[in-house]
Amino acid sequence: MMNDLINNAIADIKNHGRTGKSEVVVRPTSKLLIDILKIFQKGGYIGEFEVLEDKKGGQVRIKLIKKINDCGIIKPRFPVPLDELPKWEKRYLPARDFGILVVTTPKGVMSHKEAKEKKTGGRLLAYVY
Repeated sequence: MMNDLINNAIADIKNHGRTGKSEVVVRPTSKLLIDILKIFQKGGYIGEFEVLEDKKGGQVRIKLIKKINDCGIIKPRFPVPLDELPKWEKRYLPARDFGILVVTTPKGVMSHKEAKEKKTGGRLLAYVY
């Protein structure tokens, strides 16, 4: 039984990357997971990914480019005002300007850097570096 779809997907990405695999298939999928993968891709942590629809919840085939040192979800999903983002960066990322926090905001899912540019807070979802 899968309790947390996003946690299982990110754990699969991390485990396959550590074992040296070049590709991982994650199932089932969700819109939120696809948005998180787009942010990982924009940051250069994963390669191309392909969403495949089937009648069992869909699946995503992700190309790994071996740039992920660590990644994970943040639970509970803490609410973060804009002025508190640096505190959470220090907590989850190893160094300044190294890695990405994924934040869901009223303006959509984005990285913490985009949230700073758009001057909006939100809730923390995941991190990668």
